[in-house]
Amino acid sequence: MQDLTRGPISRHILAMALPITLSMVVQTLYLMVDLYFVARLGSEALAGVNAASNIMMLVVALTQMLSVGTVALVAKTVGAKDQQGANLVFNQSLLLAIIFCALTLLTGYAIADAYINALAADAPSRAAGLTYMHWYLPALSLVFINSTLGSALRGTGIVKPTMVVQVITVLCNMFLTPVMTAGWLTGYPMGVVGAALSTTVSVAIGVVIMGWYFMRLEHTVHIKFSLMKPHWPSWKKIFNIGLPSGGEFLMMFLSTAISYWLIKGFGHEAQAAYGVGSRLLQLFFMPALAVSLALPAIVGQNLGAGNGPRIKEALNKTLAIEIALMLIVMLLCRWQPAALAQIFSSNAEVVDFAKQFLHIIAFVFIASAVNFTCSSFFQGMGNTWPALFSSMARLILYAVGALVISRHPGFALASLWHWYVAVGFMQALLSYVLVRRELAKKLPALTPVTVSH
Repeated sequence: MQDLTRGPISRHILAMALPITLSMVVQTLYLMVDLYFVARLGSEALAGVNAASNIMMLVVALTQMLSVGTVALVAKTVGAKDQQGANLVFNQSLLLAIIFCALTLLTGYAIADAYINALAADAPSRAAGLTYMHWYLPALSLVFINSTLGSALRGTGIVKPTMVVQVITVLCNMFLTPVMTAGWLTGYPMGVVGAALSTTVSVAIGVVIMGWYFMRLEHTVHIKFSLMKPHWPSWKKIFNIGLPSGGEFLMMFLSTAISYWLIKGFGHEAQAAYGVGSRLLQLFFMPALAVSLALPAIVGQNLGAGNGPRIKEALNKTLAIEIALMLIVMLLCRWQPAALAQIFSSNAEVVDFAKQFLHIIAFVFIASAVNFTCSSFFQGMGNTWPALFSSMARLILYAVGALVISRHPGFALASLWHWYVAVGFMQALLSYVLVRRELAKKLPALTPVTVSH
């Protein structure tokens, strides 16, 4: 366990963020490798795979229900020196993860056809997307278990074991992707099937390693089957915190799905470009996400310890770091959008669409820094409903405005991306106002915890 109630806040943020950043960088390298080899299969395959992989956002929304609740409750109980409570929360979250793992498989295969048909622009894209999704679903289901295990560790202030396992998993994936997709070493290219199967195998390896770590090396929270019988009060606490955060990612999933649907009329080149641009956004968001992922544990532990001033300090310093990081990547996307797109596609139309997307959407990075920080703050405070409210407001504004724009004569994608940026800043302003309201409401009532020695 790492005590986050003492010591310099900036050091805690960086100490937790750096390992998370490293694991994310390695994961991003995998995403880029995966995108590179899928792009070699053609723009139809690229469009179909991107449409199918968008369902990952829906799964992330569901994993957030567990992971955010787990981080917040484990951090708070650890900060209050209640190890028994931390163990109960962890094991109940793990039980829920296993249930969601099974439900994801069953539901995913049931809706795969309808989902791909709704988003893909043409028959070749639909075929590639459906094939990918069928082989990708086992990986998505196992994400619940990995996420819960990693979140429990993060709640105790420990991030390095999760980072090591993620690095191992991603390195496996980076090795298997060219082998299975392009047939390196084997001479047997599996195409889209290989791209999905390499991910599934690698995620399964990660689950095995994380399970071994918890059974053999973890000392603060433990896997105890006696604590995995359904405990409804714990489920209620987890979902009360996690449901709104899951709803945030659900809003992101719906926003992306709306975008895919609206650009169908521009052809699979536009959808492929949107997929390339979206993957690049994931890459550039990762440093800020890593910093924001450190905040809930710091806020949660200090909330449990009744230390209000440190909560406010952690919020302000996290926000400053994130804005600085996002300013750098914004300038990069404005400077060389075409060069970034050409890494993954030589198709002139795809590159042109992606260049336009990145050049405009780059401005949203600053707004995203504020939104990431505010969302993580609410997670640590154990009250994620304000973050869900701001996400819902953003989705409604974006959806209504996008539909109006798409019906305008001479509809161009540039108008859609400008509206996306504008709505992002509206959400940032709303989120920050809600954070200031939470600070004014909760911090004066905190009482420091005293521990006898």
